[in-house]
Amino acid sequence: MSSSHSSGSSLGGILLVAGCCIGAGMLGLPILSALGGFKPSIILFTLSWLFMSFTALLLLEVNLWFQDEISIVSMAERTLGPIGKIIAWAIFLFLFYSLMVAYISGSGQLISDFLQQIFSIAFPAWLGSLILISIFAGLICIGMHVVDQFNRVLMGGLICTYILLVILGGMHVNPDLLTRQNWFIAPFAFPIMIISFGFHNLVPSLTTYVNRNTKEMQKIILIGSFIPLLVYVVWEWVILGLIPFGENETFQTVLDSGEMATTALQKAIGHSWVVDIAHYFAFFAVVTSCLGVALSFVDFLSDGLNVKKSLAGKIFLSFLVFFPPWIFACLFPHIFLLALNYAGGFGAVILFGILPAAMVWAGRYVYSISQPNDFKVAGGKSALIFVMIVSLAIMILQVVRELKGI
Repeated sequence: MSSSHSSGSSLGGILLVAGCCIGAGMLGLPILSALGGFKPSIILFTLSWLFMSFTALLLLEVNLWFQDEISIVSMAERTLGPIGKIIAWAIFLFLFYSLMVAYISGSGQLISDFLQQIFSIAFPAWLGSLILISIFAGLICIGMHVVDQFNRVLMGGLICTYILLVILGGMHVNPDLLTRQNWFIAPFAFPIMIISFGFHNLVPSLTTYVNRNTKEMQKIILIGSFIPLLVYVVWEWVILGLIPFGENETFQTVLDSGEMATTALQKAIGHSWVVDIAHYFAFFAVVTSCLGVALSFVDFLSDGLNVKKSLAGKIFLSFLVFFPPWIFACLFPHIFLLALNYAGGFGAVILFGILPAAMVWAGRYVYSISQPNDFKVAGGKSALIFVMIVSLAIMILQVVRELKGI
C-alpha cells in the first residue's frame, strides 16, 4: 500500500468511527449525567472511552484470525459455536431495535414541534415520526448513492449547528454550575455513555478497508473514538454550564419525562437563539443517527435472513426495520432516554463488551487459534476477566437504576 493510500484510508476510517459514535446519544448524555455533575461525568466519559476502545481492539484481534470479511455474528459462531451465534443474533436485534425506538421517538417529538411552529396546528408525535421513516424507507429503496448524498447534507447541518451552539452557548456558561458533584449518582449514567462509543460493528468492514493493516486499524480505533470524547466533553460543558440545577430541578423533571437535553435547555432559559439552534442540532443528531442505524440494520437483516436487495426485498427489509419500532414509539412516546439506557446497559455491554472478551478467550485459550500477523491485545486472561466484570457491573447498575427509579 502506498503511503498516500494508507493515509487516506486511515482518515476515512477515523471519520467513519467518529461519525458512528456522535449522534442522538448526545441528547440524552447531559440529562443522565447532570445529576452526578460535570467533573464526575468527565472521568466517567474517559473510562467509557478506554473500556470501549479496548473491547474494539479485542474484536479486531478476533477479526484478524479469519481471512474473509465476516460479521460479529459470524465471529461468534466460529469461536463460540451455535450458542454464540444465537446470542449474537438476539443481542443484535435487541440493540438495533432499542436504538430505532429511541430515534423514532425523539424524531417524532422534534418534527411535530417544527410542523406546529410552521402551520400553527398541533401535530401528533406519531405523525412526525411516520413522515421521517417514510422518507428514509424511500431513500433506502432508491439506492445507497441517494442515501449518501442526503446524509452528507444532514451531517453538514449537524456540524454547523453544533459549532454555533458551542460558540453562542459557551459565551453564557456559568462556571459555578459546573462545580456540583454527586459521586453516588454519577455511575448510573454509564449505560448511555457506553452506547455513545459504540462503533464496533464497523470493525470488520474497516479492517478490509485498510487491507488488514493492523497499525492503521489501531490508529483508526483509538483516534476515531477519541474525537467523540472531546465532542462530548465540550457538549457537557455547554449544557451543564447553562442550565441551573435549582429549585425547579430542570434536569430531574426532563429525566422523569424521558425527553432530551434541548427540552431542559428550553425549560431553563426560555426561547432564545441558543434554544432555536439547539432544536435544529437535536433534529440533525437524531435523524443522522436514525439513518445510519437503519442502513446497518437493513444490511444485517439482509445477510441474516438471506433476503436479496431487490426493490421488493428492500421494501420488506425497510418494513422490518421501521414499522415495529414505530409502533412501539407510538405506544410509548416519551421512551427516548429509557430506550437509549436499555440499548447501552444491556445490548451494547453484551455485544461490544462480554462477547468480544469471550471470543478472544475461546480463540486464545480453548482453540489456540494462531494469529497471522502476531497482533495480540495486551493484558492476558486478567484483562478479559476485568472486561467481563465491568460489563456485568454496568448491567447491574442499569437494573438498580430501574428498581430504585434513580
